[in-house]
Amino acid sequence: MSTSLFDLSVKSFIQVVEASTGVLAKGKAYCEEQNIDLASVVETKIIDDMADFHFQVVCITHQSVRAIHALRSGEFNPPAGYARMDYQGLMDLTQASLDELKAMSEDEINGLAGGTVTFKMGKFEVPFTTENFILSFSHPNLYFHATTTYDILRMQGTPLGKMDFLGAMRAGV
Repeated sequence: MSTSLFDLSVKSFIQVVEASTGVLAKGKAYCEEQNIDLASVVETKIIDDMADFHFQVVCITHQSVRAIHALRSGEFNPPAGYARMDYQGLMDLTQASLDELKAMSEDEINGLAGGTVTFKMGKFEVPFTTENFILSFSHPNLYFHATTTYDILRMQGTPLGKMDFLGAMRAGV
């Protein structure tokens, strides 16, 4: 049996986004227990030339739900139009993304297989097949931003482990 577009996109996104909702919840609980200001966490960067925690969490939505929207429209752009929000707002955004992913139709997503998506950033454009967009662009970006979110919370001292990051794996044979 082959892996469908739904399997490699939506199911994989659900795993990462669901794990990220857990990471964010653990981060919030830990910061509140330790009297760490959540507003300062939202502004935290790993290093000065990287985007802050807010951007990292927003990109979890952008590289999952908005990637699926791009399969439908044929175009994907860098993140824009996301309001600045506090830690709880970021948690709510991530949960809303998870809910939207879980509501997606397997038949509809599989019907998008073999299409094209063009990544556009100003005049720069990269054309992809839908499958290559998910596998070589969206997945690496989603993993990067989910990892950076995790790392910033670990920098704060949140007791997270690899299983928190991996989430519910689709084990079985």
